[in-house]
Amino acid sequence: MTTYEKTRVHAFRDDALGEHDAVGLADAIRRGEVGAAEAARDAADRVRAVEDRLHAVQTHADTPAPSAARPDGAFGGVPTFVKDNTDRRGLPTGHGSAAFTPAPARRDAPFTRQFLSTGFTVLGKTRLPEFGFSPSTEFERAEPVRNPWNTGHSAGGSSGGSAALVAAGAVPIAHANDGGGSIRIPAACCGLVGLKPTRGRLVPNEQSRRLPLDLVVDGVVSRSVRDTAAFLAGAEEYWRNPKLPPVGLVEGPSGRRLRVGFLLDSPNGVASDAVTREAVTATATTLERLGHAVEPVEMAIDPRFTEDFLTYWGMLSFLLGTTGRSLGADFDRHRMDGLSRGLRTTYLENWHRTPGVLRRLKRTKEAYAAAFRGFDLLLTPVLAHPAPELGHLAPTVPYATLIERILAYVAFTPVDNVVGTPSISLPGPLATDRGLPVGVMFSGRPGSERTLLDVAFTLEAERPFRRIQDA
Repeated sequence: MTTYEKTRVHAFRDDALGEHDAVGLADAIRRGEVGAAEAARDAADRVRAVEDRLHAVQTHADTPAPSAARPDGAFGGVPTFVKDNTDRRGLPTGHGSAAFTPAPARRDAPFTRQFLSTGFTVLGKTRLPEFGFSPSTEFERAEPVRNPWNTGHSAGGSSGGSAALVAAGAVPIAHANDGGGSIRIPAACCGLVGLKPTRGRLVPNEQSRRLPLDLVVDGVVSRSVRDTAAFLAGAEEYWRNPKLPPVGLVEGPSGRRLRVGFLLDSPNGVASDAVTREAVTATATTLERLGHAVEPVEMAIDPRFTEDFLTYWGMLSFLLGTTGRSLGADFDRHRMDGLSRGLRTTYLENWHRTPGVLRRLKRTKEAYAAAFRGFDLLLTPVLAHPAPELGHLAPTVPYATLIERILAYVAFTPVDNVVGTPSISLPGPLATDRGLPVGVMFSGRPGSERTLLDVAFTLEAERPFRRIQDA
């Protein structure tokens, strides 16, 4: 047994959940082969079996019950978790922060209602780094969330708790959201499917819709493409944005031949490492073999994009520190972690640049559209390198060093948040010498989720994703 095999942890066993994905489990419940209460009980047992090694759960629901809104929904009776930056009635929403004491939410967030409309049974809330700022779910004075493929490494962020539980088989699917890569990053780290929908595709995220640039969209992380596709289709039955083309239920590859542009290094000049480049190149080769046209592409974004995005991120930290008492009466911005404090300080030094930052970020859509001329999708890495060891991106690292490390890691995902375009992280064809997954990313034009799911189904059928229970 190799060293990394000793650090792998999963919860798969012979119980009601078996090896089902969410669609498969919902079908079994619908046919009466498994009871919803039995599925919830066995999922809770699985969570308990791995939680002391993963530290992925923030809060357990006292009495989880199948959604009364749509027991016959796409995921009727399927156990899941909500990320702890989104209100679920009766559970506190802590945003991963030690700066305040959260009270139980009085009502579900608008997106939570859409999420529940598909029939899920919510078992609790998953952990995230403070306010979702970090790409690794780590803390100053608490255990980090650990990657089930190798517990010495990061599960990603900010939806790290959700990704860890799904990858480990504790639940088949879980809520996630994405303001700079927070669905796609943990999906890449944990070998999952993570689709960031088009801005406005789902019910707007409460935290960001009033901001000058709406970055955050909600979604899920899953182990199969069909689970993510079924979630989008089920969510549309609750509410559909009439300004976007409907997604509907995508059930497999269409056979359509696509034109795909690919790049290996980020538009802002960050080079990806060897195993990441190899995963993207191998994916491009597979697509070409299947008849798709794949060509190199350039994206000429403003050279100040990274600095501007960081300034905007700092503005968010500043606003949270200023308005934090709305989260809890005892909120103290001095108890925010080192990353949040550093972002706030950086913004205060550069606040006068805000109008220009917003203007340039909004213009990014022009460079993005230019890169798409002649292409249906773009293929890139998700991250510049695979999941780092825990501690590398911890908020205890001095701020200047931490930011340098983050920018050398999260070099591809933020563009889609700024432009508002859909993007999907898929498990790549390779793993590192420590057994860690390596993700690849496809991005599309606004409203092109069907095309993203099409290519995802194609690759999943051609090279089924690695399963942690088989590795």
